[in-house]
This record gives sequence, structure tokens and C-alpha cells, in this order.
Amino acid sequence: MKFIVSSASLLKGLQMIGGIINNVTTLPILENFLFEINSNKLTLTASDLETTFSTELKIESVENDKIALPAKLLLDTLKTFPDQPLTFLKTEKNTIEISANNGKYSVAYVDGNEYPIAAQITDSRTTVISSTILFSAINTTLFASGNDDLRPVMSGVFFQFDSESLKFVSTDAHKLVKYTRKDLKTNESAEFIMPKKPLQILKGILQNMNTEINIEYNETNAQFSFGNSILTCRLIDGKYPNYEAVIPKENPNQMNVNRIQFLDSVRRVSIFSNKTTYQISLKIAGAQLMISAEDFDYSNSAEERLDCDYNGDDIKIGFNSRFLIEMLNGLNCDEVKLSMSLPNRAGLLTPLDSIDEGEDITMLVMPVMLN
Repeated sequence: MKFIVSSASLLKGLQMIGGIINNVTTLPILENFLFEINSNKLTLTASDLETTFSTELKIESVENDKIALPAKLLLDTLKTFPDQPLTFLKTEKNTIEISANNGKYSVAYVDGNEYPIAAQITDSRTTVISSTILFSAINTTLFASGNDDLRPVMSGVFFQFDSESLKFVSTDAHKLVKYTRKDLKTNESAEFIMPKKPLQILKGILQNMNTEINIEYNETNAQFSFGNSILTCRLIDGKYPNYEAVIPKENPNQMNVNRIQFLDSVRRVSIFSNKTTYQISLKIAGAQLMISAEDFDYSNSAEERLDCDYNGDDIKIGFNSRFLIEMLNGLNCDEVKLSMSLPNRAGLLTPLDSIDEGEDITMLVMPVMLN
């Protein structure tokens, strides 16, 4: 086996798929990248059994072969090279010899036929979505997904497609985010829960991409195809909670406020909050919002006043400042609306500007009992 490939394009391809590989794995071969040579095409694959990510590169070769090479060793080496052609040659000593401009390097390989094959998606349905919309959906929802191993369905993002819209929902029972695209729809209704890890990898890749993403899915797996790359993952099994039931419909108390000013104030005041509860208090009366926090254990306290546009009864409500900060960070707008009903009912945070036509974002945050 012999092939020639650009070191820069090889590094780029391996870095893209490398996030799949776990630091600790029970299957040693998964610490390797799979190299599949088919004439002038090289397919690179990384897998952790749950998720498999492949991408294709053009190479100079006339052979067909399959080998697995150590991931960390390859990445560490390729990062040190300036862009140059690299020649990979299989030797009689069961090693791969890599020839660069200034040297030669030998790497032990594993037979590629031992590498696990990605799940084949049959009886599937397909939805096509632009990379910018999918990035927005993942970026807006992913932070609100849970980390509780006892409730795996809440550790991912719920994809809900129907004839009216595409919805993406995440919650950890303390906060909830619903991202809706009313300008996109599917002929057949479908629901599935995507795990966090493949979404984090997609988020990093899609950020600077402008292309169409082909999403293929069935009861157990989903596959995302774009350009020369395919990411396949196993879905989270289970029924997602009825999130619509927890979103309060009547919210007569509504405050509009500058997002950046609100975020900065919450950040500063929260430094003085109790480090167990991170509790801050919002007191809204007239056109003024008072944000305060107190840590009784250390006699620390802080208070800030902000101008706002408020309609409703005077209210005092407590929130976990970390959740508010995450939500305000997850929005790109200038102005936000905080809608409330009672101090013991959830508050709804929605952007007032900088959203696309057909885009709808609702963030729910549960209150905390004020001391």
C-alpha cells in the first residue's frame, strides 16, 4: 500500500473527526483513526462505538486497502509539519513509513478490518436544513441540556419535526430552551433525542460553514451528511417529557430590558451571592429593576438598579444567577423580554430583536424561593 497526501489537508480532516475519540476506551482499536484507501480517495474515520465520523480526501494512489493508525501520535506529528506532501508506504515489518521533506517516520498499524463499522441507517426519513440554521439551533439549546445519568432523555436535545415547523428543545428541569423554525417543515412528523457529544462536535464544525446538511434518521440512529463528511450516531432511547406543559401561558408581568446591561449587572451582583444557591433577587416596580444578592455566611451583599420598560404588578422574584447568565449569553439580541406571572412560577426569556423571520426562541427559567 502506498499513497501521497497533503499534510495540511490530512491534519484538517483528522482534527475535524478527532473529537469523537475518547481518552479512555475499552476497545483499544478505537484509539486509532481508520484509513480506507480506494483508488484516489482516502476515507478517514473515528469512532467511539456510539458515534462514527468519516470524511474524504483526495490522494495520489492506485490501490485499495484499510489500516488503522494511532490517533494521538499522528495528530501530534502532523501539527509540527509545514504544508508538504507526505508519502505513506506499508513495509514488510508491519509498519507504515511516512516520508516527509526532511525525514522518515515509522508507525505500527492495525488491520483496518478489525475496526467497528458505522451503523447502517435503513427505513429512514430525511430532512435537509442549512448549516447556519442547524448551528443556531444547537448553539441556542445545547447549554440547557442536563447531565443527570439517571435521566438520560434530558441529557440530549429533542428534535421535533412536523408539517408546521422544526423544533429543537433541551431542558435539565431547572431551565428549558425551545428553538422553533416556522419557515421549515417536513411532510412526515418525526421525533428523536440527539446525544450531547455529536452535537458539540457538529457545533464546532458548522460555525464557519455555509452548506446544506442532510439529516437522515430512523428509530435508533441519525446521520448528518455535508460536503465530504458523514457523522452517524446512536439516538438516546426514551420518551421526552411533555415540555409544553411546563411553559406558562399567562404571563401578565412583562419587562423589556437591554440584554448586555442586564447580563453585566447579574454577573457583578452574583459575585456577592451565596456560593451554594447562586441566588439573586429581581425586584421590579415602575420603570426600575433592582437586582440584589446577599451571602449571609460572609456578610456580603450587592445591589444594582437598572432602567427597564415594565408592564404589570410590582414583583419580587428569585433566580439562580448562573442559569440567567447562561441564557442571556445564549442570545444575540440587544433587548430581551422577561415574562412572569407569580414569584413561584417560571419566568420566560425571549429576544425582542436580531431574530430571523420564522425563528422563535423561548427560554424558561425556574425561580428559587427567596430567603
